[in-house]
Parts: sequence; C-alpha cells; structure tokens
Amino acid sequence: MAKLVLVRHGESVWNLENKFTGWTDVELSSNGIKEAHEAGKLLKNMNFHFDIAYTSVLKRAIDTLQIIIDEMNLDVKVIENYKLNERHYGALQGLNKDETIKKYGQEQVKLWRRSKDVRPPLLSVDDKRNPKFDKKYIGISDLPLGENLEDTIKRVKEYYEDVIKKDLLNNKDVIVVAHGNSLRGLIAYLENLNDEEIINLEIPTGKPICYIFDDNLKIIKKDYVENMKFEVK
Repeated sequence: MAKLVLVRHGESVWNLENKFTGWTDVELSSNGIKEAHEAGKLLKNMNFHFDIAYTSVLKRAIDTLQIIIDEMNLDVKVIENYKLNERHYGALQGLNKDETIKKYGQEQVKLWRRSKDVRPPLLSVDDKRNPKFDKKYIGISDLPLGENLEDTIKRVKEYYEDVIKKDLLNNKDVIVVAHGNSLRGLIAYLENLNDEEIINLEIPTGKPICYIFDDNLKIIKKDYVENMKFEVK
C-alpha cells in the first residue's frame, strides 16, 4: 500500500497580511514556521517515512518541507517543480484582498478567487512580476501571466500523471508540500470532485492529509493525519 501525504505550506507573511500571493516568492511567517515544525513532529510521532518528496519552487513551500524533513530526521530526495506552484494571480499579486474588494466589488473578486474558469487581470508582458524575469523559470516556455483554477488543475494533474504517480505505483511513500490551489487541484483530480466541491474545498495551512492506496491506486483511506487513530507502519 502506497501512501501520499499532502501538506499546504505554513502561513506566509502575505497570508498574514491578507494579500494575493500567487507566484510571489514570500517567506513563512513566524506562525507558519511553527506550523511546519508541528507538522513534522506529528508525522514523526505517527511513524511516517517517505521515499521521495516533492514541492514547488517557491520558498514558503520549500522551507516548510525542509522543516518537516528536519523534524523527522529524514534523508530523502527532494524534487522541486514549478508545476506545483500556487495559482498565478496575475495583476492581483501583491494587492490586499480587502482593498481589492473595495476597488472592484465583492462579486468580481469572488469570481476571480472562486470561479473555476475566470482568470484574474493578466500581467503585462513587461511587468516586473512576469515570471520570465525570474531566473527560477529560465528555459520554460509556457509561463503564465495569470491563471484560473482550471489552468492550475491542468498543470498539477499533468505533473501527477507524468511523475508522482509512477512513484506510487512503485509502492513508494510520497510527501508533497505545495499550496492551497495546487493541492486543491490535485485533490480534485484524485477524488474526481465536481466543480462545486472543488470551489468549496478548503485546505488549512500546515495540516498533513494522508491518502492510502491499494496496488491499483484506488483510495483505501483518506484523512487528516491528526485524525488517524493508528500509527503508520
């Protein structure tokens, strides 16, 4: 039985400031660092072990994963890939959410945040926030200027099918530390959620979720690790 653990990074400084973050590379808040340590301690106490670890190329996810690894005393290969990045919020990135509501109205901002197919205002090609100007993305041709949730789900699904799934089929235990929307996309794919279920899905920061699969990757059990009534062997 293969196990897949998903963790949304700990609270970031822009989560704390209620800003649209997206691909902006911000740090964990002090509370986010604490959440990451608690996640690592929980996984260690439940006797989890991982054969391979995946994360995005954004610091808040990378740092959360590293704290978890250190707490668990793991020696594990870590793979970073932009396809696990948060949804790209385009020109909304860096804006305070409450101020954005005042400017554009509650309904418009709700559409940008919660609809599956509406993209936010896109960055201009010469905007300094365009990921093409970031060395982390050198050589990547399909960089977004803004994404809707469908765009995010598509790239996460592709990465799961092309990379992560192979590890699970080889009976490896995998941890993925990523972001609210990229994990929402992965969960939607794994559980075949409908549009309403996807939009209403909330993933708290720093709370590991465990999937246990049979040999055909059918889900046997899924729960937050803190709710599990047994130690993983």
